[in-house]
Amino acid sequence: MAGKNKAGGQSAAGMLGSNLKEIGTTFASGDWKTKLSYLIMGFGPLMRGQIVKGLLFLGAQIAFIAYMIGFGGKYLSKITTLGTVATQKIGRKTVYGDNSFLILLFGILTIIIIGFFILVWRMNLRENLVEETLLKQGKKLPTNKKFLASLLDENFDKTLLALPCLGIFVFTVLPIIFMICVAFTNYDANHQSPTNLFTWVGLENFKNLFSFGTTGFGSTFITVLIWTLVWAFFATFIDYFLGLAVAMLINKKGIKFKKLWRTILVLTIAVPQFVSLLYIMKMFGNDGIVNGYLMKWGWISSPIPFWTNPTLARVMIIVINIWVGIPYLMLIATGLLMNIPEDLYESARIDGANPVQMFFKITLPYMLFVTGPFLLTQFTGNLNNFNVIYLLTQGRPQSMKLTGNAGYTDLLVTWLYKMTVTDTNYKMAAVIGIMVFIVTAVVSLIVYNTLPSVKDEEGFQ
Repeated sequence: MAGKNKAGGQSAAGMLGSNLKEIGTTFASGDWKTKLSYLIMGFGPLMRGQIVKGLLFLGAQIAFIAYMIGFGGKYLSKITTLGTVATQKIGRKTVYGDNSFLILLFGILTIIIIGFFILVWRMNLRENLVEETLLKQGKKLPTNKKFLASLLDENFDKTLLALPCLGIFVFTVLPIIFMICVAFTNYDANHQSPTNLFTWVGLENFKNLFSFGTTGFGSTFITVLIWTLVWAFFATFIDYFLGLAVAMLINKKGIKFKKLWRTILVLTIAVPQFVSLLYIMKMFGNDGIVNGYLMKWGWISSPIPFWTNPTLARVMIIVINIWVGIPYLMLIATGLLMNIPEDLYESARIDGANPVQMFFKITLPYMLFVTGPFLLTQFTGNLNNFNVIYLLTQGRPQSMKLTGNAGYTDLLVTWLYKMTVTDTNYKMAAVIGIMVFIVTAVVSLIVYNTLPSVKDEEGFQ
């Protein structure tokens, strides 16, 4: 692995070096049109008759300069401090100062735009090199009409993906980068822009997360992390094997009303989880129907603490998730079981294998091979399963031993939600968000590399 990483690092350095070398040689060997393109983007294409390309490059440069002068520059200049002048109210007049939130957001956006501009500038130089090479070879340059037509032909993929890529950048990439940056600030309820500015604090929040002192989050983080992993494991594999068992039972020869049983199970999927889980939460409450009837029948003298006892609450969540998750796995397993060649079972019977042996030697290996990637997806989804936890318990029961408003049934993702919405502790929520990503990525990579479908792709072909 180390060798691969080293090779990858050298490759990146080599690419950077080759690009810098090409930039230098292009300037040295280029004509005056190419040299001026270093300062005025698109100048070379415009002088060679490539009007559309030239105007696109020139328009990009003009737009970039206008953006930096009129908007981006002022935010970028303050990104190192995130603002120094707070908004104040003097008498009846409000004197607006800096806004740390906007400085950070638009500062990051400006840095990314500068990076994109450098790429476009590099494309401008390469276009000049290509045009010069074609002319030296005695070839004609493509006409403007042909270039425009290519956007709907051989370059249609770029045209089609331009808008989706922009949307992914604006609504996915930029918020992620912003969240990562917030983790290195003191942005919380006491530092709300524009009245109270926030600033950079380095690794202080990460130290606080792993601190086991009275004000640290270390003990709570470990508790929530362990429960998150335990929950994801049981929620994934119990549902998987029980769903497989139900599918095998329904598919078994001699079972009557197969369509009826499948329909009943599918109905649990048809009912929105928001409705069913809230109903179950009320049903098992201290004043719910379950405790009510048990006390009415004299079986118990006081309500069973389904949601107030930490251990019982965790067990209840896992059990209820079985009811929610089995139908999905049953439907998937039903389709896959029908695709297992019957000849395998027939050969096994001839060799004297019993049903248990056939399950562990034929059915289970086949199912794990085919559904391995799906299992990984389910496990990752359960690590971030907000609905089941929050709709049933809202992370409760609470405890004075747990800091940051965390409860004994909180997952990392629900704890992050509380940090953001309830406590407005954005800095620690951002840190926890980073840890959620790290935990999910590490677990996913480890599990992925152990999947039979990855280790032995030819196994069942």
